[in-house]
Amino acid sequence: MATAVVLPKVDMDQETGTVVEWLKRDGDLVKAGEPILVIETDKVSIEVEAPASGILRGIQAQPDDVIPVGTVIAYILEPDEKVPGGATRQDASKQLAKNQRVTSLDSSTGTTVTPITESLAADHEIELATTDGTGPRGKVTKRDVKKVSTMTPEVKGDGKVNASPVARRIAREHGVDLNTVTGSGPGGRITADDVLAVPVTIPDSVSVSDAKVIPLRGMRRTIAERMTASYQAVPHITLTVSVDMSRFDETRTQLNVKAEAAGHPRVSITALLVRAVAWALNRHPFLNSTLQDDGIHLLSDANIGVAVALAEGLIVPVVHNAGQKGIGEIASEVNDLTTRARQEQLTPADVAGGTFTISNLGPFGIEQFTAIINPPQAAILSVGAVRLEAVVGEGVQIVVRPIMRMTLSADHRVVDGAVAAHFLTDLRDALKSPELLL
Repeated sequence: MATAVVLPKVDMDQETGTVVEWLKRDGDLVKAGEPILVIETDKVSIEVEAPASGILRGIQAQPDDVIPVGTVIAYILEPDEKVPGGATRQDASKQLAKNQRVTSLDSSTGTTVTPITESLAADHEIELATTDGTGPRGKVTKRDVKKVSTMTPEVKGDGKVNASPVARRIAREHGVDLNTVTGSGPGGRITADDVLAVPVTIPDSVSVSDAKVIPLRGMRRTIAERMTASYQAVPHITLTVSVDMSRFDETRTQLNVKAEAAGHPRVSITALLVRAVAWALNRHPFLNSTLQDDGIHLLSDANIGVAVALAEGLIVPVVHNAGQKGIGEIASEVNDLTTRARQEQLTPADVAGGTFTISNLGPFGIEQFTAIINPPQAAILSVGAVRLEAVVGEGVQIVVRPIMRMTLSADHRVVDGAVAAHFLTDLRDALKSPELLL
């Protein structure tokens, strides 16, 4: 009996997955539980195991294909058994296109639009994301699209330009003056193709043939989309403090002497930061919250994400319930998560449920920076390198101290500057006096 291989759902909010590579070829004999392909979600890459033993047939998805979860991408058959219904890759592509048309989303409202409305918008080069919907729950209707298509062209400083909304957007992005473009649409209307046809001047020192194109997919696409949305939609406030790390370094040295003697992992700066942040979040719960439609949700668990740099982008494994863990347990968990992140061995559970993020670029020599909040979290902490600096000590005496700068980015819709400042100063005091954490 044929067993379908489907694109699995490995995360609560996952809608699609990208096929990275097939580990088995069409016609290969596979065993149940044996890895047969690698897929990539917006957070992790995972191996998909064979759901049964048999012969792999009817592969309908190739590397770089983005597939909705639950889609049949292959079959496992008995000897001499045929692929059900004679399914082919072309059939799968048609079904995928149909699914995408039916489930198209207006990104401004989150509501579905009908294929007719979507087709009409495409014909008139109207962007649904910028169209006001008058249907139920803000749904964009065919009437809304027709209304936009018949609107008077926008007025420029030197006259009227008859151009579609898409053409205007592309012109802005490419620096094209619409007054110099001849329209080929009805009534001389400027279309997107007209704008794209305008020659682009390329400096002599740049060769297009030398350009390397890297597909914007998987993790890199998710970072681009989420960070753009966060930067545009979330009003960030940023505050910076300097921390004297003298006692912090002393305490960490003592902890590592004990850890090495006991055969335990060394305590990193990041591990102590996770412990300190969890302690401070317990005192300032609004920084450990998320903004929902019905209000601000104060979260009971402090799940601290630690940003790890990979070749293709960033991934943020999470230390769950950090406020209830000792420094030794946190140190071991941070070391394990960081190692597995760089080996691409994280599971979906390792990156899920974060409530606050720490981004530490100190190991790269960066002294100070400002990070963008990782939605739906309310804040992110940017940590710089520890540097020896001359400071004024007791008795107006100039002394040299190890100084570290931290910058907090917080969602101003959730917290005001004073609340964020209290959190940051308490965190600074904890790092200056680490006995508060132990």
